[in-house]
Amino acid sequence: MKCPKCGGEIPFYDLKPNCRHCGVNILYYIQDDELARDAKRTELENARARMVIAKIKAVFIGSFLAIMRMVFLIGSICALMIPFASVTYRLPFYEEKLSAGLIGIIQSFSSGLLLSLPKFLQSALFSKATLGILIVLAFFVLLALADVVMFVVYLLGFISPDKTAKALKIISVIACIISAGAQIAALVCKTVIIPAGSERDSFAIGFGGLACVILHLIIVIINAKMLKKGVEPVYREYDPRRKELLKKVKSGEVNLDDLPLPVFESEEEYEARMKEFQQAMEEEAAAELEAELEATAKAEEEANTQ
Repeated sequence: MKCPKCGGEIPFYDLKPNCRHCGVNILYYIQDDELARDAKRTELENARARMVIAKIKAVFIGSFLAIMRMVFLIGSICALMIPFASVTYRLPFYEEKLSAGLIGIIQSFSSGLLLSLPKFLQSALFSKATLGILIVLAFFVLLALADVVMFVVYLLGFISPDKTAKALKIISVIACIISAGAQIAALVCKTVIIPAGSERDSFAIGFGGLACVILHLIIVIINAKMLKKGVEPVYREYDPRRKELLKKVKSGEVNLDDLPLPVFESEEEYEARMKEFQQAMEEEAAAELEAELEATAKAEEEANTQ
């Protein structure tokens, strides 16, 4: 075995805690090295975590535009609950209504009406109204898929904020086109396919498509402004350099033992560290003074007792 400080040979039968050559305490010397190595690794890994948090903040709440984008994106999903169109089927002792909206689709699925649409399409009584609502439902499904993709891209936006804004802009444009198509399809079905209602069925136009067009158009404008302004996360000083250095440490290009402690330190970090150190020293001094006062008071009490 060799001494970790001086490199002197230590026989295996020498069980003394101190090196026979330089006198250093081997256990404490190794512990100091390990603590310093852990402190350097923690500094570098914390920098990487802070950079991820900075990206998340920039994408979701980093600016007024980011907050407004989140509000309108959630609003565009909630707008799917507004009916795009609706159809009502009437027969003696029977009446059912199907709305081309999220709530109406869920209710129709639970009642079994949604699964009966293929039969209604072949029926001579309900075929026209059923064809109209199926066309609107097709646009609704496409819009729902676009919104799901947009929401997933938004949630993963911290990976690349600028690319996310560009992708959301493109998806929102597609969603605008689909929403407009749904609203136009509802108008065409009402005026062409089903020009006049009957006692057996009736087709009504909703404004869900129009609401989705407006909301997605606002999202397009917001993302365009964010791209023009740039989505730049605010990093702490030296954090990008710490992240790059961490990659080199993990790849073996740099040895932690060769780095100083702290590895990088700005003036603000130095002042914060010194302030914490001074506060700790003051607390320790106050604790020692309190212990001395308690010991003095106890000694005086014992003397008075005697």
